[in-house]
Amino acid sequence: MDFSLIQIAIVLVIALLVFGPKRLPELGRQLGSGMREFRQTISGMGEDIVRESESDESASKSERDASAPAEGDAAAQPKA
Repeated sequence: MDFSLIQIAIVLVIALLVFGPKRLPELGRQLGSGMREFRQTISGMGEDIVRESESDESASKSERDASAPAEGDAAAQPKA
């Protein structure tokens, strides 16, 4: 979805008429900080998911290692 320069200018003129010249810079700052916070939240969620999957993998590996018999374990050797 591409926006041309004319479409952006029309939106800005309408915003100027609706909000006025004094509130428009304030609204722009609020919109920018809101978008920045949203992006940080999304990227933080991605990092949390990666950390959880890594800890789940290491926990399941530890459980497998603990439940596997040792090589020298008598129970692991077949009885003759």
